[in-house]
Amino acid sequence: MLGLAGFVVLVTPEPSVIRAAVMAAVGMLTVLLGRPSAGAGMLSLCAAGILVADPWLAATPGFALSVAASGALVMLARPLAGGLARIMPGPVALALAVPLAAQLACGPIIALFAEQQSLIGIAANLIAAPAAPIATVVGLLACLAAPLPTLADLLASSAWLPSAWIATTATTAARLPGAQLLLPAGIGSALLVALVSVCIVVVVIRFGRQSREAATGRGGLIVQRAAAAVLIVVLSLAGARVLLDGPLATATAPDGWSIAACDVGQGDALLVRSATRAALIDTGPAPEPLAACLRSLGIGHIDLLVLTHFDLDHAGGVAAIRGRVDAVLHGPVAEGGDRRLLEELSGGGARVEEAWMGQRGMLGKAAWRVLWPVRGSAAFPDGNDASVVMEFDGGEVPRSLYLGDLSAAPQRMLLRTARLGRYDVVKVAHHGSADQDAGLYEGVQARVALFSVGADNDYGHPRGETLDLVSAGGGQALRTDQHGRILLGVGDGELQVWTDKPLP
Repeated sequence: MLGLAGFVVLVTPEPSVIRAAVMAAVGMLTVLLGRPSAGAGMLSLCAAGILVADPWLAATPGFALSVAASGALVMLARPLAGGLARIMPGPVALALAVPLAAQLACGPIIALFAEQQSLIGIAANLIAAPAAPIATVVGLLACLAAPLPTLADLLASSAWLPSAWIATTATTAARLPGAQLLLPAGIGSALLVALVSVCIVVVVIRFGRQSREAATGRGGLIVQRAAAAVLIVVLSLAGARVLLDGPLATATAPDGWSIAACDVGQGDALLVRSATRAALIDTGPAPEPLAACLRSLGIGHIDLLVLTHFDLDHAGGVAAIRGRVDAVLHGPVAEGGDRRLLEELSGGGARVEEAWMGQRGMLGKAAWRVLWPVRGSAAFPDGNDASVVMEFDGGEVPRSLYLGDLSAAPQRMLLRTARLGRYDVVKVAHHGSADQDAGLYEGVQARVALFSVGADNDYGHPRGETLDLVSAGGGQALRTDQHGRILLGVGDGELQVWTDKPLP
């Protein structure tokens, strides 16, 4: 008991450590009293006692996961091992049942606050588990040997190997394709995961009965078959989702698209494609939505990356394309994080250049030019009003204008300094904020206005007056919050539109 108390102090009293220590203490007491089978009651007593002492632990996910995992090991591991032993050796079945029980119990709790469920967590735990006690014991010995520096260094170095094994297992498993299933966090996902977990438990345990009819009767057999049917349906749908997000991702996109507005939430990420060449204008706020959009469109390499400015909602997803970019055009750079981001892109092999009005180039058969900002102008500060504005035209790309996050004042100057004319497509500035210049939109007379915006965002984007401004010019508003991913192309001389969700 004294050693256990010292260990808690050493590793710091986190919620899971407190729960584990109290449960271990009560467990040792039950063994001394000759009642080692009171596992479930012991866990309940521990959890209740800890929450009486510190009710705030009830709000910590770590405590909930720790108690749920312990309960699963106590109550589910043996029955699951019995079911699995029908198709594999007993020791292997028990080794698999331990992480399986913990995963099934913790999955619904994880779904309450995390947006992904691990599909390979059980295998990762099996691989990492043998190293955990070695790292723990050797690391503890290294701490206790602190008065003898040479011995402590030797033990700490020895503990590095099993610790590195655990870390490498975690990072490698997380990077595997299809390692996670994305689910929106909340009660609905938790209930779905709980249903799947219960069905797995029912099927595996009932499968382990030697005589199902004798052990469960007809009612038990019906329950088992119903659970199996639910599993088949749910796993089939999940498998289809994984396939459509992986090997069959491009099956969801038509061949004729040349402009794509990715649905990345509150942020910009737009693709332009011409003759197998692709340009990406901004990356959205996070890598995962951008990576999913690129997979769905079959884009594995970016010939031109345009970072209009360095706000998180425009440059936060760069990690999804790092090492896969040929050239970068970017807006004015501030010190600190902006330069580090560009250095990372340059280190990945990209040519990096600051964008100024007048620059031109080709993307496949399409021509592009930079319309803003003006070189040497200090009229507008770095950020939204110095956003890079791009134009693309030709090569089966509709004539299109991408306004970054420009506000009304720089929009008016842009209208005076650049020869704009009419456009088929305009990417509305700043996600449809109210700070727009009506003269600009009247001048470009775009047939389609793209709003790259997040659902239920805190800014109220797109604003009603901006939507009215677009419709007054005869343009159709397409919004990623309502239509999902938006694709545009040219077919038979006409502008074509595809959306993930039906148009009104």
